[in-house]
Amino acid sequence: MAMKDNTAEGDGRAKSAREQLIAVVGEQRYQADWTNNRHRARRLFSEFIGTFGLLFVLSAGAGAITAGAGAPIGKVTLVALLSLTSALWLVAVIYALGDVSAHFNPAMTFAFALRGDMHWYMAVAYWVVQFGAAGAGSLLARAFFGPASHLAAMTPPPGQAWQAAAFEAIITGGFVLVVLAMAAGPKLNGPFVPLAVGAYIFSLGMTGGPFEGAAMNPARAFGPDLAVGDFSTLWVYFVGPVLGAAAAVLLDTVLSGRATVREAATAQSIVLDDAASPPADRKG
Repeated sequence: MAMKDNTAEGDGRAKSAREQLIAVVGEQRYQADWTNNRHRARRLFSEFIGTFGLLFVLSAGAGAITAGAGAPIGKVTLVALLSLTSALWLVAVIYALGDVSAHFNPAMTFAFALRGDMHWYMAVAYWVVQFGAAGAGSLLARAFFGPASHLAAMTPPPGQAWQAAAFEAIITGGFVLVVLAMAAGPKLNGPFVPLAVGAYIFSLGMTGGPFEGAAMNPARAFGPDLAVGDFSTLWVYFVGPVLGAAAAVLLDTVLSGRATVREAATAQSIVLDDAASPPADRKG
């Protein structure tokens, strides 16, 4: 009997969490949340609020700090202040919106889709909203402060674009791995996830910020670049985070196994009955 149960559990882990969830609740119920206009709009609006706010806070913060300093401000000082600002914003907004949707980062959405927690067409909708919100946030900041401090735009050191992309891959991979390990599916609603996100953003922002900006988020790089009209090095902050996110999904799968039915149910806002929910444990 134990051998049979272990085999069944192994077969379950061989499938993605999304496939397991469809088998448990049926295709119609699985699709209910995304095909419901109200639920879909809530999640996309949550992504817009969080990403817009993040880029407005960063771009406006750079402009306000530069304008208010009254004298040239050092790069390390500016990086420290912006890292702290973005970290605090993310802690607050993830606590507020984590139960709806709180990626605010195309690399994070890519990781959840790659892990099988959400459909790719849903991920595409998230990306459209995230990049649009990022551009809107930085453009609004430009309307207030002009192009001061390049609105927190980032550029790699001259001649070190590939090194910067590799650094972005490493720090983004670590960031995504931390979130995947703590989050219950694509919703960032674990009790300590906001604090972990804020701590990671601040510490790695201070580490990588003086070197290449430490975006860890393609939308974070896109917004200021759009506002200042310079996309010459934007590819660095796309290639690095995407590769890092993919590596994080692979590591998470090796360390913890495939995502569970319950995690995928959380991702789709589906409440599982205890009787219908298999004891899918990613550990072991």
